[in-house]
Amino acid sequence: MKPIRVWMAPPGPNPWKVVFVLEELQVPFEIVSFKFDNIKKPPFIDLNPNGRVPAIEDPNTDIVLWESGAIINYILEQYDAKKTLSFDTVKEKHQVQQWLFFQCSGQGPYFGQAGWFNVLHPERIPSCMNRYNAEVHRILSVLEGWLSGESDIKNKGQPKKWLVGDKMTIADMSFVPWNDRIDATISCAPEDKFKGYPHVQAWHERMISLPSWKAAMEMRAAKMDEQGLMWNGMPKGMKSFQEYEAKIAAGEDTGPREN
Repeated sequence: MKPIRVWMAPPGPNPWKVVFVLEELQVPFEIVSFKFDNIKKPPFIDLNPNGRVPAIEDPNTDIVLWESGAIINYILEQYDAKKTLSFDTVKEKHQVQQWLFFQCSGQGPYFGQAGWFNVLHPERIPSCMNRYNAEVHRILSVLEGWLSGESDIKNKGQPKKWLVGDKMTIADMSFVPWNDRIDATISCAPEDKFKGYPHVQAWHERMISLPSWKAAMEMRAAKMDEQGLMWNGMPKGMKSFQEYEAKIAAGEDTGPREN
């Protein structure tokens, strides 16, 4: 099998959903890493006209795909014949899709907007910050209610280890990258990011203890270091995200500075 090429700018969360799944399934892949400055430029924009990461090229099937949820579904259909991270029963199969869609349409966009208004936006707008911080907590509350069993009308009060069935699936894994950076997203202490959500915290910690997630984060650290980036995605020596965004907009060099 030829390795799947995963195109990414390494700071963002969505590429690591894909890498996490590939690692867990032990599907060969290689990372094509580029600077965030080049996300709207060739060659990447030729692969993904939406200019968002990730995208994949699978030489085994001659397919190019973008949108992380679509990519994950493709990987399962093509490379999870043993149903390691999925189900073939009707109920569980569609429940997995339900949670994946919730992550892609709910968690990702709302957490992203919270990060934008809390961290990236040059002007502090309390109404926007409050709105999206509240959405972060709403998403966490939905997950907590389900994992605790309180919102499951079929099995009320019975806690769950996983969102669907008795095993980890892509439904669970897709939430990890954004949940792992809640503290940075809403500017809270790392130890407080799951405060009030004990079942979500236990669920999250089960997954980040996996060798596949640790391997993904080791790759991320290496790719970030190659580009001279700090953990939060900002170049070393850059004072603020606003300065970084301004340099990108002006077409200036955003490489790391000497301190």
